[in-house]
Amino acid sequence: MSNTTAPFRADHVGSLLRTAPLKDARAKREKGEIDAATLKEVEDREIRKIIKKQEEVGLKLATDGEFRRSWWQFDFFKLLDGAELIRTAHGIKFAGVETRPEDIAVTGKLGYSGAPMIDHFEFLKANCAAGITPKMTLPSPTVLQYRVGPKPVQDGIYKSTEELLHDLGLVYRKAIKAFGDAGCRYLQLDDTSYAHLCDKERRAMLQGRGEDPV
Repeated sequence: MSNTTAPFRADHVGSLLRTAPLKDARAKREKGEIDAATLKEVEDREIRKIIKKQEEVGLKLATDGEFRRSWWQFDFFKLLDGAELIRTAHGIKFAGVETRPEDIAVTGKLGYSGAPMIDHFEFLKANCAAGITPKMTLPSPTVLQYRVGPKPVQDGIYKSTEELLHDLGLVYRKAIKAFGDAGCRYLQLDDTSYAHLCDKERRAMLQGRGEDPV
């Protein structure tokens, strides 16, 4: 017997493989060959298709595949007050592939204003058929804390990691309320940082920068 309300027995994380038209449009946008409005038209069209596909395979939920994001995590973080996307010397290496050399940095007191990505959810909700639950995904607060480490404290932005985590908690309280007010009843916080605790080298790195890896 399948569940009729979330969480469902059959589910997926949230991010789906980008379609060829979407990747092509995003590449053109980066080169300045199309404007933001044209990219959004492609995103809208491809998201409608993937919502329909999820319904056709029998899922009781649908995400937008995170098709409006270039980074599943950084694209949300960079919209927060006090956080910026920065260029780095190297990208993130994963399965023999290196990503673009970008990372997130805390450059001021963290805050949540302007309700980032609420419009993504509203579009998803408006295009889900009756009986399909629109599911929104966000990176968890610990992903941000893991990426920035103790640097905000070292830079004097925060007096302690505890103070940073306090503000981060307030950010997510406001974000969750904003999505709830918009009608989101299935909001998933994705966390990949815990997996690093299984890696001895990663645990040693955390200890080396003064953090408790447990």
